[in-house]
Amino acid sequence: MSSAPPDAELKARHRAMWASGDYPSMVETFLLPLGPRLVEACGIGPGMRVLDVAAGTGNASIEAARAGAQVVASDLTPELFDVGRRRAEAAGVELEWVEGDAENLPFEDESFDVVMSAIGVMFAPLHQKAADELVRVCRPGGTIGVLSWTPEGMIGALFRAMGPFAPPPPPGAQPPPLWGSEEHLRELTDGRVEWRTLERDVLEVTAFERPEDFANHFREQYGPTLTTRGNAERNERAAEFDEAFQRVFEEANRGSGESARFEMEYLLAVGERT
Repeated sequence: MSSAPPDAELKARHRAMWASGDYPSMVETFLLPLGPRLVEACGIGPGMRVLDVAAGTGNASIEAARAGAQVVASDLTPELFDVGRRRAEAAGVELEWVEGDAENLPFEDESFDVVMSAIGVMFAPLHQKAADELVRVCRPGGTIGVLSWTPEGMIGALFRAMGPFAPPPPPGAQPPPLWGSEEHLRELTDGRVEWRTLERDVLEVTAFERPEDFANHFREQYGPTLTTRGNAERNERAAEFDEAFQRVFEEANRGSGESARFEMEYLLAVGERT
């Protein structure tokens, strides 16, 4: 009799976390520019075979398909694919949607010309396993492109604020924003990727009038926030969590109290698989 893999429960919780809230609405509200940014940086064009890891609703995948590539969008949380399929249909493109764990991708070695991930693979708990998989499925001489929030940026601050209230992380897990550290990325790939672009930039967000509006958007729509606040409630620390959470958005505001503006720093990394 076959048994479930030892981390099956963890993967189920991870999948449920990203299926909670309304991540597609977050993409539509302020995250859309990131997919095209990564696709352009990777130089994706007609005929290329492209894998988008932790693709979510296909923000980068759909743009790659529009560039003429043959695209596979993979994600642990297939509940996000329905929105992606509708977006792809509206864009007039076709791509393949495959349920898959970034730490154990269901693809053959060296089977893609481009392997990319836009604020996706960074959330796999075991960074080294996920990085090894990106390298494994990319052909030698192919392109690996990753766009990740930085530890020093707004999302890095958000995860530090949420950390004391979160459930205990699984053994070996590392904070997601570490993927936005140039040094960490080099350590993960250990000479197997020649990084030709390591560039920090910011996503400017002006979709919210007040800092608390952006905070509420994250509090209501973002799976990691919902999970962490639920844990804070169970430990009778919800008010403490809310205060720490709100403070992140107030301190990150670069506009005024009634006309908020945020700069969310990310690292764009593109390299050649050696």
